[in-house]
Order: sequence, then structure tokens, then C-alpha cells
Amino acid sequence: MPVTLRAIDEFLRRESAAGILLFGAALLAMLAINTALAPLYDGLLSTPVSIRVGALEIAKPLLLWINDGLMAVFFFLIGLEVKREVIEGELSSRDKAVLPLIAAVGGMAVPALVFVAINASSPAHLKGWAIPAATDIAFALGVIALLGRRVPAALKILLLAIAIFDDIGAIVIIALFYTADVSTFALALAALGIVTLVALNRLGVVRPAAYVLVGIFLWVCVLKSGVHATLAGVVTALAVPLSARKPGTASPLKALEHVLHPWVAFGVLPLFAFANAGVSLDGIGVDALTDPLPLGIVGGLVVGKQLGVFGAILAAVRFNLAALPAGVSWPQIYGLACLTGVGFTMSLFIGSLAFEDMAQMNPIRIGVLAGSLVSGVLGYMVLRSTGSAQKT
Repeated sequence: MPVTLRAIDEFLRRESAAGILLFGAALLAMLAINTALAPLYDGLLSTPVSIRVGALEIAKPLLLWINDGLMAVFFFLIGLEVKREVIEGELSSRDKAVLPLIAAVGGMAVPALVFVAINASSPAHLKGWAIPAATDIAFALGVIALLGRRVPAALKILLLAIAIFDDIGAIVIIALFYTADVSTFALALAALGIVTLVALNRLGVVRPAAYVLVGIFLWVCVLKSGVHATLAGVVTALAVPLSARKPGTASPLKALEHVLHPWVAFGVLPLFAFANAGVSLDGIGVDALTDPLPLGIVGGLVVGKQLGVFGAILAAVRFNLAALPAGVSWPQIYGLACLTGVGFTMSLFIGSLAFEDMAQMNPIRIGVLAGSLVSGVLGYMVLRSTGSAQKT
């Protein structure tokens, strides 16, 4: 097997396993919040944690350390993956990038429109328009892992490429639309950190520790500036060099990505899922899903994602902008479109940024979990049936 395909195969296997672990963490959170463990669960997440150096202090409850701190590591890994894919991977040429790019744009725009249409009479909810626009690659690939060889490798790679563009879109959305009041001084210090990162790259520094140390400084500055701190992870990652100066030396970016991936997949993301997926079912009835906020999220993830991704791919092929991957059928493309409605991690994350009122988080969690579950089950059923049809 060629080196590139072997790396992709390893990535897909690891992401698939991470998706199964994510599901377990979410289930554990649901059990904790709906049993006698609820006070312990709430108390753990609200535990105050502070770090102070002189006059500089960062004090947050544990939940926000997970969402602002650990998720910055997740975004750092996303940045590394995006840079590698754009330079030498599946997004390195126009032919490879056009189809997943068009699919990702459709898969972000249509769910947002569906959400806005359902919440048009509830202006206070409209700031959550981006919640159903995201895809959780770990969960989606976890579903595909259950199908084994019924799903062709080309379809998995297409899903991965769409998710990468999806992540890029989410990063842009967070930067443009979910930024609080900005501190000019903190931003100036952040700019100094970025200049330092660029200088390290230009000087050929290959030691990851140098980039990580400056990245931590950048994270603190961005956190204090009002811009969401996770973006510091992406900026830091883009500065890490892909190739080393000396021939035969390992790539600094790939080495760092290889080290971080299991920690993020099996540590950061399950912790995030456990901290954010706890939905209290106390007093919840059918009306909980018919409220415009969760209904808009479910509609965006289940209906919007299908229409957006499948419609965009259909249009791209019909207008000769791109071609379907070899060995992939239209029913399988529809199954893939269903799976992109598994929003989970990024949808919950954007929801936490969109609404500061914690009372809104339960409806958001209900919408994200319900929409992701329906999308995952539907995608599984479609791909299973298409796989069986091909074998007989």
C-alpha cells in the first residue's frame, strides 16, 4: 500500500474508533445527569479552576477550561491536518478539492437556511444559525466503521475531505460571528505572537516546543482579547513547518500530528462530549423537540445537510465541475450526505458560543443529539442497504 493511502487508512481507523468512544462518553454524560449522580456531574463541571502569574489571572469553571483550553488543542490538530492536506494531501490539487469543497459549502449553507426559516419568528434564536452547519468527522467515521467493507475507501476519503472543508468553514464562522468585545491591547500582543510564529517558520526552526510555547502565549492573549481562544490553536498550527531543512529528517508537522492525534481522539474529544452532552430529561416531552430552537437544529442536521451536500454534489457533477470518485454510486453519495448531519462535537461547541444563557443549552443539546442520532441511523441504513445490493 502506498505511503499516502496507508496514512489515510490509519487516520480513518483511528477516527472511527474515536467516534465509538465519543458515543460512549455522551451516553455516560446522559446517565450521570439523569440519575443520582447529577449533583456530582454538575459540581464537577462548575468546579472553579484558576491560574495566576502576578497580575495575570485566568479563572474559569472546569467546563470552560475544557471548552476554551482543551478544544484549542483540538483546533491545533485541525490546523495541522488542514495544512498537510492542502500542501500534499487530498486537497492539494483542483481536481481533488473541487467536489468536497462544493459539497461542504452546500452542506453549511442549506442547514443554516433551514434553521433560520424555522426560527424566523424567534429573533433571539437566530444567532444559533451555524449550529447545524457542522459535521463531526469522528462520529461519522465511527458509523462507517460499523459497515466494514460495505463502504468503499473512496467514499470514506470523500467524507474526510468534506469534513476538512467543513472544519475550515467552522473556524471562519467562529472568527467572524462569535467574537465578544475586543481588547485592542490583548490583540496587539496576539499579533506579536503571530509575528514570532512566522519568524520561527522563516528561520527554519523545527523544534515543536518552540511553536507550542509561543502558541500558549498566543492562546492567553487571544483569550483575553475577546476573540475565541481556540482560534489560537489554528494559527499556531499553520506556522509549524511541513518539511524539515535536512534531507531524510522527519516532518515536524507530521511528527507533531502523529503524537497529538491519539490524545485528541481518545482524550480531548471524549472529555468534551462528557462535559457538554449531559441533557436532563426531567420534564421533557414531545414539545421539547417542537420548540423552534431544537427543531431548527434537527431540521438543519437531518434535512438541511442531506439537501445541501447531495444537491451540491449532484449539481457539481451535472455541470461538469467535478466527477464522482471511482466505484462510488449515487445511493452511497446520499448515505454520505445523511452522515454529514452528525454534527455533535462542533455543533455543541458552536452552540456554547452562540448562547451565553445556560438555560438555552439543554434545548441545544436536545436538538444536536436528536439530529445527529437520526442522521447517523439513516446514513447507516442507507449505506448498509447499498452495500448489500452491491454484494449480491
